[in-house]
Amino acid sequence: MKTKRLILVTSPPASGKTYISKKISEKLKHIVYLDKDTLIPLSKQIFLAAGEEYNRSSDFFEKYIRDFEYTTIVDLALEALQYDDKALINAPFTREIRSLEYIQNLKAKLKACNAKLTVIWVITEPEMIHKRMIDRNSDRDTWKLENWEKYISEVDFTIPYTIDDQNDDLDFLKFYNSSDEEYAESMEKIVSLLENE
Repeated sequence: MKTKRLILVTSPPASGKTYISKKISEKLKHIVYLDKDTLIPLSKQIFLAAGEEYNRSSDFFEKYIRDFEYTTIVDLALEALQYDDKALINAPFTREIRSLEYIQNLKAKLKACNAKLTVIWVITEPEMIHKRMIDRNSDRDTWKLENWEKYISEVDFTIPYTIDDQNDDLDFLKFYNSSDEEYAESMEKIVSLLENE
């Protein structure tokens, strides 16, 4: 029986995850693409219903919305893997990706449905992230751009090597994305690895 695969494309916001995720999904066969941002309209309704200002950096978001978005998108991916070979989630997974316990629990869930995990960590320089955030002009970034120095000082750009299993060549891949050359080289390498496993 063919081993299925859950692919998480992760990194700090505005690192290029969405573009990279969509391009990888276009190039691979038998894959379901899922974007956590698709859940934002539902989250906005929660802010509205609670009479809270829309702010995805707020304590309200942290307490009542954030973790539920992640649980939902992972559950959708696990469901998709019942019907196809690969599911790709485009989301920051900011804390989860640094929690060995979270990753091990996710791998256990995947093993139960004959699937493995691949984490693709997108590496982009902070200056490029700032530029992309301005260019995409999204209301989810309003607070971040208005408080850029505070926001960027709290972003962890270190590569989460603790989750890298040395016994699995495909479980943790780095995608360099600070220039067109880096992007092209990383895209070719990673698609080839995932295509030919």
